[in-house]
Amino acid sequence: MEEQLGLMELVLNASFTVQCVMGLLLLASVMSWYMIVNRMIYFRSARDEMYKFEERFWSGIDLSALYREGNEKASEGHASLGMESIFRAGFKEFSRLAQQQEVDSEAMIEGSRRAMRVASMREEERQERHLPFLASVGSTSPYIGLFGTVWGIMHSFRGLANATQATLATVAPGISEALVATAMGLFAAIPAVLAYNRFASRVDVMGGRYDTFVDEFSSILH
Repeated sequence: MEEQLGLMELVLNASFTVQCVMGLLLLASVMSWYMIVNRMIYFRSARDEMYKFEERFWSGIDLSALYREGNEKASEGHASLGMESIFRAGFKEFSRLAQQQEVDSEAMIEGSRRAMRVASMREEERQERHLPFLASVGSTSPYIGLFGTVWGIMHSFRGLANATQATLATVAPGISEALVATAMGLFAAIPAVLAYNRFASRVDVMGGRYDTFVDEFSSILH
């Protein structure tokens, strides 16, 4: 309990500039944790939906029936995401081109692939949401904290000019207050960096799965 009170005293006794730095780092940490939890929930849901759709797709169901099921869900307000949205985009474009007599089979396949590629890119953009912010927090927070530390140390040594006796006890409180900014910078940066690397890896894995599905579905359409 004493350590917690001591830390709070250091924050409250810091200079206004250092307090602003600490407040900025605290806000960045809170926002990054919100985005980390948001992405964790999203990726878990996207993974479950992908496995569920793959099982349904490879169960031998008629593709037209699978597409109609998606239409029924869409009419009920359930948006198709992930691999299902890629399938629906490709099948819809293939069906549209198939109704045009002047379009040959290769053009239908190529049109369907283009539609699926566009849907895949949209899914990747949806997955990468918030990741740039996490990367920014991870890369800049230590430097922001270091700025607060340097400013606090400068403020402490400037105060020594008016001190009658310059001792370690005189300058230690100011240096301790300044070092809290560095600690808060690391506290904000480390989870953001770890989360960014983890989520970026998941984006790559799921993007690879989507690309494989596009090739497999194109082979089926052939």
